[in-house]
Amino acid sequence: MMRRPFAEMASIGVAVPPGVLTNADLTKMLDTSDEWIVERTGIRERHIARPDQSVAMLSCEASMKALQDAGITPLDLDSIVLATASPDRLLPSTACDLQALLGADRAAAFDIAAACPGFVFATSVAEGLIASGQSETVLVVGAEKLSTITDFQDRSTAILFGDGAGAVVVRRTDGSDGRGILSTYLRSDGKLAPLLYRPGGGSADPISEKVVCERSHYMKMAGREVFKAAVLAMAEACDEAMRRAGVTADEIDLLIPHQANIRIIEATAKHAGMPMDKVMVNVDRYGNTSSASIPLAMEQAITEGRVQRGSLLLLVAFGAGFTWGSAVVRW
Repeated sequence: MMRRPFAEMASIGVAVPPGVLTNADLTKMLDTSDEWIVERTGIRERHIARPDQSVAMLSCEASMKALQDAGITPLDLDSIVLATASPDRLLPSTACDLQALLGADRAAAFDIAAACPGFVFATSVAEGLIASGQSETVLVVGAEKLSTITDFQDRSTAILFGDGAGAVVVRRTDGSDGRGILSTYLRSDGKLAPLLYRPGGGSADPISEKVVCERSHYMKMAGREVFKAAVLAMAEACDEAMRRAGVTADEIDLLIPHQANIRIIEATAKHAGMPMDKVMVNVDRYGNTSSASIPLAMEQAITEGRVQRGSLLLLVAFGAGFTWGSAVVRW
């Protein structure tokens, strides 16, 4: 039986910096080619923020669009939950900077660090805040400036990542029309952390001349191992989210996976039993934008008419931690 929701995604907004880094641009910096990148990842270009464009600024632009779409103001927000793996500062949270930019004076604001599934994790947190009575209206944001933690001397990672932000308004609903968050599923496995991580720059190994010389403040990834783990985890997450929501793959109108790699997306769709024409793919335009990935893909699908009021969506993502998560949402 399909679960009756009590929280809904009421609106969405996105922001991407205008600067674009193409595969052709990367060939001038690295020993690579457009054909090599596209074949292995499906990525053709990614957006790169200017030095003066912060994660908070990108988040604010996306958030204002979401608020306007929902017909509310920043003062209507009870909470702001911002997912990011590339915060502007380690202290205070980027969510607090966003709260100040928005003028959301009534909202509690905090970051969560769950890497690529951050948007799904933040959505689940928002649902919990509403369930507990702590909040009625929550702004959920996934925003990244991954270009600042990407090593552009490392061919295996430099080709993958981009910048951007997406935001949704999550608010209480009586569920009478069936629209809302039908399920969420969150998992982690910290034993696999060294396969995708930033070794230096935190309190365990603070920024120093050694860290900078070793370039250990940039992301490091064991690509093949990450690929295998991602496929298995996203397959499990799809199954569990649908089971918890009481729906089958045939009922899903659109699968919106984390846009990390076209091969991972294709493998996830195959396991979920969904043809690729029921899968949203825009990794070619944005690359891997971590926690911003799913809202960027969702907003594009809505703009293109692939998602309409009442569409049943399956969201799924995997990332550093390792973390993975999924959700079934009736838009």
